[in-house]
Amino acid sequence: MKVSFATLTVILICALAQSFDAFANTNQNTLTVDVLVRGGTIYDGSGAHPYVADVAIVGDKIAAIGDLKSYTADKTISADGLAVAPGFINMLSWATESLLIDGRSLGDILQGVTLEVFGEGSSMGPLSPALKKNLQNRQSDYSYDIAWTTLGEYLEHLEAQGVAPNVASFVGATTIRAHVLGAADRAPNNIELNSMQELVRQAMMEGALGIGTSLIYAPAFYAKTDELVALTSIAAEHGGMYISHLRSEGARLLESVDELLEISRATGARAEIYHLKIAGRENWHKYEALIEKLNRARDNGVEVTANLYTYTAGSTGLDAAMPPWVQEGGYEAWRKRLQDPATRAQLLKEMQTPTDQWENLLLSAGPDQTLLVGFRNPELRKYAGQTLAEVAAQRNKSALETAMDLVIEDGSRVQAVYFLMSEENLRKMIQIPWVSFGSDAASMSASGVFLNTSTHPRAYGNFARVIGKYTREEELLTLAQAIHKLTGLPANNLRIQRRGLIKQNYFADIVIFDPAEVRDTATYDKPHSLAVGMKHVLVNGETVLSDGESTGRLPGRVVRGPGWTGHKQLTR
Repeated sequence: MKVSFATLTVILICALAQSFDAFANTNQNTLTVDVLVRGGTIYDGSGAHPYVADVAIVGDKIAAIGDLKSYTADKTISADGLAVAPGFINMLSWATESLLIDGRSLGDILQGVTLEVFGEGSSMGPLSPALKKNLQNRQSDYSYDIAWTTLGEYLEHLEAQGVAPNVASFVGATTIRAHVLGAADRAPNNIELNSMQELVRQAMMEGALGIGTSLIYAPAFYAKTDELVALTSIAAEHGGMYISHLRSEGARLLESVDELLEISRATGARAEIYHLKIAGRENWHKYEALIEKLNRARDNGVEVTANLYTYTAGSTGLDAAMPPWVQEGGYEAWRKRLQDPATRAQLLKEMQTPTDQWENLLLSAGPDQTLLVGFRNPELRKYAGQTLAEVAAQRNKSALETAMDLVIEDGSRVQAVYFLMSEENLRKMIQIPWVSFGSDAASMSASGVFLNTSTHPRAYGNFARVIGKYTREEELLTLAQAIHKLTGLPANNLRIQRRGLIKQNYFADIVIFDPAEVRDTATYDKPHSLAVGMKHVLVNGETVLSDGESTGRLPGRVVRGPGWTGHKQLTR
């Protein structure tokens, strides 16, 4: 067969092109990239020993890691003497509304957080007309349009509006229950339970990470274990996790862990405990029994993990000082009952009587260790930063009556900080290999509308304390261990892909910082104070923090769970 000169020329050109491609693939030092991080100490998120290398970024992905002397880049970041790590994952974020107000997420970005995970019991969807109306009516300092109905639509709304961090969410079992049953204290019938399961299924297909519960609060408190098993079974079918604020973190802590493990075993779902803690001095001795129970379950094949915040005080409402029965029907019904003399007399008796039937945080902490921080009513904001005992003295009433009155007058549950935990137990828990971190707070900018009310310092300091206080100062962890617990560990627990590690072809969520400088500055007296020490933060390859200053860029995306059809987040 004769081959023409033209054909031979084409063959030769193709062969040379293939050879060049092969050379380029094996000699990546010749490439030009978008961003080049030079000379940093790489903590890759796996917990392995750090090493010095360059990191090249093309688009939203990490293109190469190594000695990249010959690379050129549109933007070069010098990381000599600095740590380079994956972006941190906030396992329990309440930035659901704060990001709608200010998408820069300064409170968390300045700590290195590049992924906010929502959904502790309540989620921003699916919303029934009644839930949407209630969410609209409860707005105060934060004002926004509710332009979504489902959870997936809410996350997409955030992305479209523009946010600096990535966002993900569990679907809240409280939201599912309220969608179908309202705030009623009863079990669903079969038709209602099927409707609830279908809502979970829809959320999982939209990318929810699993199902989240917060079982000390009404109406979540009203759900029995079999209801939770039925909902979690749907999440498990789609690869989702069961994550829970336990039914008790105090008097019935161990029994509540048993419930979590029972739900996991019955459904096959991985399980995680929100903000692992032992609340109330009278319960602090339960540490060994708690950890032994969880380690034994893990040894027997139950995939159970936990997260925590790095403080000995929690923060929630004054609803956690009152029995769930008084809150049935929602806030307005609760408020009406609080104005009834006979009900108040009954409440006074129950609120000061030790019990294991419901979680009484005020009794565990005491009025002098209960700090009032969040008011909806501007006239009550003079009390922010004072203890309940101090406010009660000013009003010449008992602390319990004052708590009732404040809920009535504020039009809300009133946010409080309860000092409940042991520093010794916290320090032990931080060192547990399967424990990650979550702020249990919003991400605010320490300016504007956010200053209208107080907050817990964890909103500004939780992750900085991991690096500064507990790793650098107290040496409870090595830096490699701390970063693994902030990155690779939670990414694996959540089953999110191509995030949580410094690895080729992973999304370029990267933080660059001086380990000697990172520290929290927020205190209980002055909580609105940004952390320091973070130099650069990249989200999906775009710089959102440069030399410690916000760039104003908002490249955050929705990160979806394994049940999302098509896994499109892998190819975006």
